[in-house]
Formats: sequence, structure tokens, C-alpha cells
Amino acid sequence: MFEQFEVVPAVDMQDGQVVQLVGGERGTGKTYGDPVEAARRWVEAGARTLHLVDLDGAFEGERENADAIEAVLEAVDVEVQLGGGIRTVEDAVGLLDAGVDRVILGTAAVENPEIVAAISDEHPGSVLVSLDAKDGEVVVSGWTEGTGLDPAEAAERYENLGAGGILFTDVDVEGQLEGVRTEPVRRVVEAVDIPVIASGGVATIEDVQALQEAGAAAVVVGSALYEGAFTLEAAMDAVE
Repeated sequence: MFEQFEVVPAVDMQDGQVVQLVGGERGTGKTYGDPVEAARRWVEAGARTLHLVDLDGAFEGERENADAIEAVLEAVDVEVQLGGGIRTVEDAVGLLDAGVDRVILGTAAVENPEIVAAISDEHPGSVLVSLDAKDGEVVVSGWTEGTGLDPAEAAERYENLGAGGILFTDVDVEGQLEGVRTEPVRRVVEAVDIPVIASGGVATIEDVQALQEAGAAAVVVGSALYEGAFTLEAAMDAVE
């Protein structure tokens, strides 16, 4: 997983369309068209991994964009990581068997940590635990509920349960195109030996470089790419 630093485009889906939310808040989304077209665009630009999220699933707890996700899987030939509404071992294993390379577990991992071990036993290295932090606390259920968990301590716990990596999202800056905060990322990186993928706040290529320097193995970028703040090619060139 991530033999070298990667810039991973986000394809977040709501009602079958690509959407980027601000701070994870419903109703703040801006749409960017068909998920398959977006996925192909990023792959043609050089993406080696795509980050897919079923936003309806994240909020409602049930996957609502399965058709769009299946269409993306059929359309591209790069690694795909998928999150949003994956709540059971059966859900996760079914997706992995269907061609998803990594499943992202947030709420499910917090509510039932052993799910990480159960999935990892069948598909080693396939679980990314999503630790979304707001005001220094891990939040779940589409970033609407606090857990009292410290992100770095939680990351270490999930590493011990077999997680292949940690997806750390800084919700306080997510989708705002105002820059990243490296210290929260660095804390999580220093707590574990597995890859940490950073997300949230990227507005410039310098932000991408800062997260690489903070120790992240990859960075997920959404709004900045869709809004044309920089190109995927330029970002990848800057971190090679």
C-alpha cells in the first residue's frame, strides 16, 4: 500500500453525482457531474488510486450509490478505496471480493472495533480505519457525533487490531480550501507504523508537500482538484 507518496483524487457521491461538502455539512455540497466521468478523468491524469465515498451511506448508514460505485469499478483499472455505509463484515468482504482494494471503516470500527480484525483475517491489509477529527476528537455518523476518542490513541488501537492503514481527516478544515494543519497529522503518523493517509483542507500544492513532510503516505484531494486550484499532474510532479 502506497510504495511511494500518492495524491489520491476523491470521488464523493451523493444521489449518484460527484459532490464535495464543506466541513462535512449536509446542504453545503457542490456537484461535479457523473462519477464515472470524474474517475476516468483522474485516471487519465495519472492517478494510481481513487478514493470513493458513498456520502448517502455515511449519513444514513446504508449504501445508496452502489450502482455508481459498480460503474466506476468497471470503468477504471487502478486501486480503489471505498467508504460510506459499510457496517458489517459481510458488506466489507463482499466489496473486496467484487474488486474494491480497500474498504474504509469509520462508524463501524468505532462501534465494533473487532470488525477490523474480522475483515483483516479474510483480507489482510485491506482495512483503512477512518479517523475523522473535529476539535481534536474522533467523530462518526457523517461527522455528526463525537466519540471522546483521541485520534492518535485510536490509530494505535486499530493498528493492533490489524488495520492496514489509517485515513485521517481534519474535519475542521475539510472542503474549505483554506489550507491544512500538519500537527494533527504528524501526531497520528508518529503513533503508528502503518500508512497514514491525510485528508482535509488541501488548497495548494504546498499543502500537499507539507503533508508529505509531516509523514503521510498519501493525501486525498477533492475540492482543490475539482475547482482547478492545481492539476493532479502538477501535484504529483511536486512530490516525486
